[in-house]
Amino acid sequence: MNDMMKVRYPFPRNAVSLMRRVYKHGIPEVRKEFARWREQANLIPDAELRYQALDSLSNKQFHCDGGSVYAVANMAQFHNLLPLIVAFQTICDYADNLSDRPQCTNVEDFRLLHQALLDAIVPGVEPRDYYVFNSESEVGYMSTLVKACQGYISELPDYDIVYPYLRDLVELYCGLQTYKHIAPELRQATLMEWWSEHKHRTPHLYWHEFAAATGSTLGIFMMFLAASGLPGMNDAAAKQAHAAYFPNVCCLHIMLDYVIDQEEDQHSGDLNFCDYYDPSIKVIDRIEKIVDWARADVHQLPGASFHLMIVEGLVALYLTDPKVKTQQEVRAISKRLLRKGPPMRAFFILNSQVIRKYL
Repeated sequence: MNDMMKVRYPFPRNAVSLMRRVYKHGIPEVRKEFARWREQANLIPDAELRYQALDSLSNKQFHCDGGSVYAVANMAQFHNLLPLIVAFQTICDYADNLSDRPQCTNVEDFRLLHQALLDAIVPGVEPRDYYVFNSESEVGYMSTLVKACQGYISELPDYDIVYPYLRDLVELYCGLQTYKHIAPELRQATLMEWWSEHKHRTPHLYWHEFAAATGSTLGIFMMFLAASGLPGMNDAAAKQAHAAYFPNVCCLHIMLDYVIDQEEDQHSGDLNFCDYYDPSIKVIDRIEKIVDWARADVHQLPGASFHLMIVEGLVALYLTDPKVKTQQEVRAISKRLLRKGPPMRAFFILNSQVIRKYL
């Protein structure tokens, strides 16, 4: 056995321990951080930007609830990891809200908005005017989020080791967010051209599966965790963590999201990557393969049981969503995957229901 596999990691030992930390530490602290950022958002003078900032905090809090699992994985650095994850994800969600507006079609505007994420991961970089291509201004909200990320990052002991791999994931995320928001008639061709530059990295994925993988922040959160002083962290370990999450875990995360949103996106006319499969390919078969690839990838990591819990938790969380019940094909996917899963998946199914009902 690899010596690294024998080292004791600070991760929760099992699913019960993980969820105990999430309920006791993760979710309550997310609520506190959101209250703080809500106060900041309320200070935005521009009514439209203030609305978008508050809307992202009100409707996308579950992103940070989920991200908190990476903060509770290392309680010694929880005080840095949790607010870092919240601040970074809040930039993502706010920028996404701004980009989704029908009046926004300028690719340079999208690119500049998401530059905030690249600035956020480089301590000392001065935030810029992220609205130079339009007439709006929010007087410091985005800049405050950027500086908050920089401050927490500067406290992570192994950040210099992890940075190149983190930056790769953030650049890919920004690329997707830039191109997926352009005019619908240009979107597919642009995304496919972008994919052609990267397809050598993910030869087993279709172009839209690659795009989905770039849209997940799970790999980014994993790199934050990797920078937090885990035993034996070096360049090889950081590279291994990056490869274990991207592309397959990240792809699973976002494709599951698109699977359950198919009916909703069809009605609204929004982009859904499930629509790009060839008719001869069954979505359920691809999702099942991606689950298997993701499980195999994280099984190679030190502290593999924690990362396997992430994979099983994703499947349980998304495939027990209330949206599943109204979609026949999605119900079939849910039944097949949930039936085949390990006992751990049943535990996460129960917890997903508890979180939706009570938290």
